[in-house]
Amino acid sequence: MSDAHSTNPAPPTISTHLLQVRHNTRYRYVRPVKFGVHHAMFRPHETSDLQLAGIIIDAKPAAALHWVHDVFSNSTTRLTFTEMSDTLEISSTCNVIRSSIHNPDFPISETARRYPFLYDNDQFPDLVACIQPEYDHAEQEVKGWAQGFVKTADADTWALLQTINTTIHEGFEYRRREEPGVQKPRETIALGHGSCRDFAVLMLEAVRQLGFAARFVTGYLYDPAIDNAGDGLQGAGATHAWVQIYLPGAGWIEFDPTNGLIASGNLIRTGVARTPSQAVPLQGSFDGAPEDFLGMDVEVVVTALAPTLEG
Repeated sequence: MSDAHSTNPAPPTISTHLLQVRHNTRYRYVRPVKFGVHHAMFRPHETSDLQLAGIIIDAKPAAALHWVHDVFSNSTTRLTFTEMSDTLEISSTCNVIRSSIHNPDFPISETARRYPFLYDNDQFPDLVACIQPEYDHAEQEVKGWAQGFVKTADADTWALLQTINTTIHEGFEYRRREEPGVQKPRETIALGHGSCRDFAVLMLEAVRQLGFAARFVTGYLYDPAIDNAGDGLQGAGATHAWVQIYLPGAGWIEFDPTNGLIASGNLIRTGVARTPSQAVPLQGSFDGAPEDFLGMDVEVVVTALAPTLEG
């Protein structure tokens, strides 16, 4: 029998990237200060499609490093300092192997293909914390905004999630913000603009209002435009944020509303969490007056170390 009459689907095309991530943060102070313990979330969150090939973490002044697994099994670095300084520089360089499938066909359970659906009894206790909205239920703006997509999706679960992801990408203006914190979802809707963190939290809260289990993801974004001519992605050149949504049968699926991407090989996870405050790339303290702090500079560069493999 010829291939033209075969009922077997064509095998999926898989892309494999060998990428290097360089992340450097530099804090500046008026005078030498004493540093408290710092926690970094630089190490990739390894899965079958994301493997770490090597990592180097360096600090000036020198720090004692300890690796810790948090409640979500993220691998975090604990840095302890003894020397005072008027600058603190923490850098990470890691090489990762990132694979992705072109146009993946997610094996969503039949019971979950139509919306609404219920999670299985054996899954619900483990997912309930990620279903509970983080913000006040009285925020009807977000709930109403999310429910507006249900009719257009015609009870199709996948179409519903795709539409929310695409609408945020196409309907909101991306604005990079350096200041810490996240806009409330209703504020993002009202303003019509936000950062990748704001868009991730908006989608996170919207799908939770609809009963989906979702997690906040922090990490990096590889933009091929850095290595090749072409249109760039939004959110590269800094830490990036997106969401994971749990669908029975398919598991956790990544949605990047900033760029309208789904299960993209351009995303490099370093942490997953229930809330953004649990997935901060770098946090710590210093002993001194608030006015001692002059500012900080962050540089993130993600580049390809080898041509992409297709197969």
